[in-house]
Amino acid sequence: MNIYDISRKAGVSIATVSRVLNGSDKVREATKQKVLAVMNETDYTPNVFARGMGLNSMRTIGIMCPDVSDAYTANSVYYAEQNLRAFGYDTLLICSGYELENKKKSLKLLLSKRVDAVLLISSSYIEHKTADMDYIRDAAKEVPVAVVNGYLTGDNIYCSYCDDYHATYEVTRALLDKGRRNILYLYRAYSYSGIQKMSGYKAALEERGIQPRDAYIVLVENSISRAREVLHELDKQGIVFDSVLSAEDTFAVSAVKYAKDRGLSIPGDLDIIGYNNSNLGECTEPELTSIDSRVKTITVLAVKMLMDVLSGKQTESRVCTPCNIVKRETTDF
Repeated sequence: MNIYDISRKAGVSIATVSRVLNGSDKVREATKQKVLAVMNETDYTPNVFARGMGLNSMRTIGIMCPDVSDAYTANSVYYAEQNLRAFGYDTLLICSGYELENKKKSLKLLLSKRVDAVLLISSSYIEHKTADMDYIRDAAKEVPVAVVNGYLTGDNIYCSYCDDYHATYEVTRALLDKGRRNILYLYRAYSYSGIQKMSGYKAALEERGIQPRDAYIVLVENSISRAREVLHELDKQGIVFDSVLSAEDTFAVSAVKYAKDRGLSIPGDLDIIGYNNSNLGECTEPELTSIDSRVKTITVLAVKMLMDVLSGKQTESRVCTPCNIVKRETTDF
C-alpha cells in the first residue's frame, strides 16, 4: 500500500491523506477518521524518508556516544531517548568509540541520515586541541548540536553539564576539615569532566597550603579488580593515604574491598567517596558516599535546549547544574 492506494480506498484526495499523515488541523474530523480507518485496516506504514523530504524534517535526532556499555552513558542515552519520544522525535544511536577519526566518521554518518539535530553524550568529545573539535562546529552549521557533560563554544552549539569542579572542591575541603591530609585521588580519563574534577581536588588542597602530589593522583583503568590491585600496590610502595576520592563509583567500590582486605575501618581509618551516585553505591557494605552528577537532569536539559531551538524559541547556549553530595556510610563529615 502507498499513499495513492490509501486515497483511492478512502475516497479522498492525495493531499488530504498527506495532511492526515502530517497532523494538519485543516482536515474535518470525520474525514480524518475515515483515512485513519483505512490505514489501520491495510496496516499502512508511511515512508518516513519520503515524508521527511516533504516536511524538510525527519523528526529524528541523532545521538552519538563513545561507548553505550558505560553505565553513565547508557543512563543518559535512556533519558534522552525517552524525552525525545515524548516530543514526537525518533532517534538514531551510534557509538563512535574514543578515537578522533572514528568520532568524525560517526558524526558524518549521522548527518547523512538527515537528522534534525545531534546530541553528543560524553565529555570525551571535548578534545584538548580546539582544532580537533572543528568537525563538531562544522556539523553545527548544518543542524543544532547539543553536548551532554561537556562545554564547547560555537554557533548553534548547546551544552548541559554538571559543576564537577565545585563538587570535588567541596568534598576535598570536607575531608581536610576532618583532619585528613593524605587524600588519594583516583581517575580514569583526562576528559573535560575529568579535568574539572581533578582541578577542584587540587584547588581545595592548595587553598590549605598543601601541594598536590603526583603519587596521590592515580590513573586507573575502569575495573574494580584492577583498581583494588593498584591500591595494594600503592600500600606496598609506602604511599600512606587516609581517604580516597574517586572520579567513578567503580573505584570507590575497589577502595571498600581494599579496606576490608587490610582490616581498616570505614570511615574511621579510611574515608571513601565515589562519583556519579550509581547503583553501586547502594550495593556495597558499607554504602558509598557519592557525588551525584545528575545525569538525568543534564540530559533532559540538553534535550529541552534542542527542542527550543527546533521550535524557534530562544535558549541558553549552556547550562551548568550543581552536583549533589549523597552522604552514606563511607564518610562521617
